[in-house]
Amino acid sequence: MGPGGACWRGGGACGLRRWLSSPAPGPRVCVVGSGPAGFYTAQHILKHHGGAQVDIYEKLPVPFGLVRFGVAPDHPEVKNVTKTFTQTARSERCAFHGNVTVGRDVTVAELQQAYHAVVLSYGAEDNRVLGIPGENLSGVYSAREFVGWYNGLPENRDLKPDLSCETALVLGHGNVALDIARILLSPLQLLRKTDITDSSLAALSCSKVKRVWLVGRRGPLQVAFTIKELREMINLPGARPVLNPADFTGLENAVKDAPRPRKRLTELMINTALEKPGKKMMEEQAAAPREWGLKFQRSPQEVLPSADGQRARGVRLALTRLEGSGDSAKAIPTGAMEELECGLVLSSIGYRSLPLDPAVPFDTQHGIIPNSSGRVQGVPGLYCSGWVKRGPTGVIITTMNDSFDTAQSVLEDLQVGVLDVSSSREGFGAVKSLLHSRAYKGLTDPSLLEPAIPLLTV
Repeated sequence: MGPGGACWRGGGACGLRRWLSSPAPGPRVCVVGSGPAGFYTAQHILKHHGGAQVDIYEKLPVPFGLVRFGVAPDHPEVKNVTKTFTQTARSERCAFHGNVTVGRDVTVAELQQAYHAVVLSYGAEDNRVLGIPGENLSGVYSAREFVGWYNGLPENRDLKPDLSCETALVLGHGNVALDIARILLSPLQLLRKTDITDSSLAALSCSKVKRVWLVGRRGPLQVAFTIKELREMINLPGARPVLNPADFTGLENAVKDAPRPRKRLTELMINTALEKPGKKMMEEQAAAPREWGLKFQRSPQEVLPSADGQRARGVRLALTRLEGSGDSAKAIPTGAMEELECGLVLSSIGYRSLPLDPAVPFDTQHGIIPNSSGRVQGVPGLYCSGWVKRGPTGVIITTMNDSFDTAQSVLEDLQVGVLDVSSSREGFGAVKSLLHSRAYKGLTDPSLLEPAIPLLTV
C-alpha cells in the first residue's frame, strides 16, 4: 500500500484488489459495539467511502453480539448474517478490537480525540426488571441471562439454573419467550444437532421441566412473537399446545381488517385452539410427555416464596382487562388475582440500554441516546445506531436499515465538512497507548492488537 493509499478486498479474502489514492489519509471512524448495528454501520461506511478506516471495539473477546449469544442454537440460519460481517472485518480498512470496555477502559471523549467520528452501537445490554416482591428469589432468572447461559455467553455460562421442577413460567409473549420455552421442551436428540453448549445440554438432559406457561399482560391480538416461531412451537415433537378456546372465540371478526402478518398469526392461534385435530395428531398429542400454553391478560404481582423463603414456588398474577384496541391496548387490573405454581420463573419482558459514559446524553425514560438520524444531540462527531438509538425493538433487517441510516449521516457530514478531516487522527494507535499507560491487561494477546480475523468464527 502506497503513502496515503487505501484498499479493500472484494469477493472474499482472496478476491479482486482495487487501489484508491487520496491526497490525505482517509477519515478514521470508531464503532463501539460489534453486534449487527455495529457491523452494518461499518459495512455501509466502508462501501460508500473508499478511504475511510473503521475500528470496531467490543467489550467481549469475540464479535457479533446477540447474533452469537442471543439467537437460539436451533436457529442457525439466523446466524448466517455473520458471513457478511466477517467479510466486512476482512477489509484491510477495518479492524476489530475485543476486550475493550468503552466508558471504563477508555472514555468516549478519548475516542473522539483519536477518531474523526465515533458511532455508539452497543445495544441494549441490560434486562428490564419486574419490580415485584420475590423477584430475587432462587429460581427466578431474566431471559437475557438464561439465553446467555445456553449460548455460552461468558458472564452467564456458569448460571446453573435449577431445572428440577415440573412447571416453568415465562413472563412475556415475544420471540425470545418462545425460544426459551422451545429449548426447555425440545427433545434432546434435536438439541444435540444444534450448537448449544455442552454444559447446557448436560443440564437439560437432567431437566424435570415438562410444562411451560407463557404469560402476557394483554391478549392474543397484542402478542409480539411472529408466525414462524409460533408454528415451530406448535409443531415441536413431544410437546402439545394447550390453548384455552375461550381466549380466541370471536377473534375472527376482530382480526378481519388487521395487517396480513397479524391476521395470519392470529388465525394460526385460533385454529390451534378451536379446531379439532385429526386422529393422528390427537394420538400424538395424547402421547406427548410435555406441554406448553399461552395465558393472556395476566400481570405478575409477586413471586411467591417456598416455605423456607428461599426459592420460588409460584407467581401471583393480577387478571387484567383491555382498554383500547390493537397494539395500543393497555392492560388494566380488574382486582381479581390467581396463583400459578411453578419452580422456575423466566422474565422475558424486554431489554434496555444503559448510559455508557457521563459525557454522552441519555434518555433514561426511553432507554436511548437522544439523536436525529443517528447524530447525537449536542455532541458533534458523535453518532449512534441500533437499539441504543431507537430502543430494543425490531429484527435484524430493522437494525440493518437503521444502521445504514446512521452511516449515511456520517457520510453526509464528511461530505459537507461538518467533520473536519484536515487533521490526521491516530485511531487505535492512540487508544492502545492509553490502555498500556493504564496497565490494561486485556490487550496483552497480540492477536487482539490487530484485525482479529482468527476470532471471526462461529
